[in-house]
Amino acid sequence: MEKKRNTFSGGLGFVLAAAGSAVGLGNIWRFPYLAAKHGGGIFLLVYIILVFTFGYTLMIAENAIGRSSGKSPLDAFAKLNKKWAFVGVISTVIPCIILPYYDVIGGWVLKYLLAYLTGGAEAAAGDSYFADMLAHPWIVLAGQTVFTLFNVLVLLRGVQKGVERVSTILMPVLVVLAIGISVYSVTLPGAMAGVKYFFIPDFSHFSISSVLAAMGQMFYSLSLAMGIMIAYGSYLPKDSSLEKNVGKIELFDTFIAVIAGLMIIPAVFAFSGGDSSALNSGPGLMFQTLPKVFASMPLSNVIGAAFFFLVFAAAITSSMSIMETIVASVCDHFGTERKKAVLIVGILSWLVSFLPSLGYSVLSGGKIFGFDILDFMDFITNAVLMPICSLLICLFVTYGIGVKVIEKEVCVTGEFKRKKLFEIMIKYVAPVFVCAILISSVLESFGIITL
Repeated sequence: MEKKRNTFSGGLGFVLAAAGSAVGLGNIWRFPYLAAKHGGGIFLLVYIILVFTFGYTLMIAENAIGRSSGKSPLDAFAKLNKKWAFVGVISTVIPCIILPYYDVIGGWVLKYLLAYLTGGAEAAAGDSYFADMLAHPWIVLAGQTVFTLFNVLVLLRGVQKGVERVSTILMPVLVVLAIGISVYSVTLPGAMAGVKYFFIPDFSHFSISSVLAAMGQMFYSLSLAMGIMIAYGSYLPKDSSLEKNVGKIELFDTFIAVIAGLMIIPAVFAFSGGDSSALNSGPGLMFQTLPKVFASMPLSNVIGAAFFFLVFAAAITSSMSIMETIVASVCDHFGTERKKAVLIVGILSWLVSFLPSLGYSVLSGGKIFGFDILDFMDFITNAVLMPICSLLICLFVTYGIGVKVIEKEVCVTGEFKRKKLFEIMIKYVAPVFVCAILISSVLESFGIITL
């Protein structure tokens, strides 16, 4: 007898969990940097257009594949067309690579949160604070262990009582904190120049590179091609509208990206005297530039603690979704009992995370094609496997099962309002966009082009 499958309680639970997955570190440490670099308002305009066309199409496809098959990504493609089972394998490998290094970064966030909670704003702003942390493996290992343990404890509670409940609590807290920090940021002396730069499009800054950058950011920001939306789609009740729920996720993710820009761009403008180049990307922005900005503010420890708790909320809801995708695949494919699967995945992920964690200290000499271990894991998933997987999903929908299967699943609860847009995008436009992302991401990673 088939075991009863975990499900979300309804549309709201699904939206908050999926939005929690989408709102991750990329929204906070990559979006503001790219927006500042590519003309502010014009980048934001291009990004929003892409989210509601390209992003919408891929998200509908993945959620519909999950719900129509009732399976996690490892088995979903095989159930709909056995010849395409290999796409499910790729979709499952991606989160297996991402989870260990994501937990490492989550540990860094906890270390900085602890620093601000204990009055360490001035120390955290020091030039060598971040490097010193990475050079002490036991500090990093302790942080990632706590972060991984939190993930495991949540997932042991199941989909509704664990993933959904935590997302329902943390996402509103994240929004409140983000709005509060944004309001504080835009009231700083000199910050309005950053606000204008971020919101007013200057078409002289429009370029192919800005479109590619916005396309890549949108792709990663919405948690596409990681198997997550397929797994979450399989948990969505049949009486809940796919199209409406995806629309809400788009709005929520875009709102948080805009708020992240408002948190960071005006503050850095105020700190740097209006120099947009002062914004850097990734860990450099979050763990080096922003602590210096916070240190220059009144109530620096309060602002820093609020910010890094916000980052923790974004990171933990994303990592939960990554881990849940792997757990769901293990349960579906091997018939493993859920709690056992959670423990197996948690332990294996924790052990593998030692590699990227120690890549900056004990294993610092272990370069792969010139990348540190963590950077290589990020490159192989974000720049290579995810675009390839997304391209295969477009081809699967078009040629493997036909767009009518997806449209039928969307129409279970009513009319498919953006049906024509979906058909054009999934057949003709999305594959071209994904190929552009793949090529530009690889070239950027090797320093051949700069986005």
